[in-house]
Amino acid sequence: MKHLKFILLSLVTVVLVSCGTSNTVPLTGRKQNLMVSDGEVLSLSTQQYQDFMKTAKLSTDATKTAMVKRVGQNLANAVTSYLTSAGLKDDLQYYNWTFNLVQDNQVNAWCMPGGLICVYEGILPVTQDEASLAIVLGHEIAPAVARHSAEQMSTQIKQQYGMQIGAAVLGGIGVSSGTSSIIQAIAAQGFNFKNLSYSRNHESEADHMGLIFAAMAGYDPQ
Repeated sequence: MKHLKFILLSLVTVVLVSCGTSNTVPLTGRKQNLMVSDGEVLSLSTQQYQDFMKTAKLSTDATKTAMVKRVGQNLANAVTSYLTSAGLKDDLQYYNWTFNLVQDNQVNAWCMPGGLICVYEGILPVTQDEASLAIVLGHEIAPAVARHSAEQMSTQIKQQYGMQIGAAVLGGIGVSSGTSSIIQAIAAQGFNFKNLSYSRNHESEADHMGLIFAAMAGYDPQ
């Protein structure tokens, strides 16, 4: 049995190492191994964002809405300029920058992969001005640029692959599900970009990148 477990572990390791693509996080240079494509992630995040907006109530405050869109677009322009100058222009096809201010008293804002942003009215009394809002949104946008959600999904996919490979070895059956079907299964289990909790390392990376993007957009991060 120990020998069988060793074989299983070896097979899982070989398959997971050979799967996925290598990626480098912009600005920080950290290396990633991703099991999902930008197109697959954007497709899922777009659906989740649209589902959320169907139930959300847009803010009726034209001035605050304009401010959110202005700050968001300035950050989007900064990200676009940086990726273009860094030779990553091809990545821009996977962004669909969207900025919405919704009626909700929660002190919250978030950004799904692809630059799909939602700001809650409750955070504006806290941020108070455009520069502070830019720092908050820079922090939220950074994980989309750094593909943090794709990393979390890749971890779950690797776990799914591990279970499938285990079944193949122990039961003598083949792995039948492709990456796309596993993504669908993960989504069905409640994988929600809006509610993801990132690791301390991811949060630190988002802090670092967010401040840089805010500065690039013309806001003083002090």
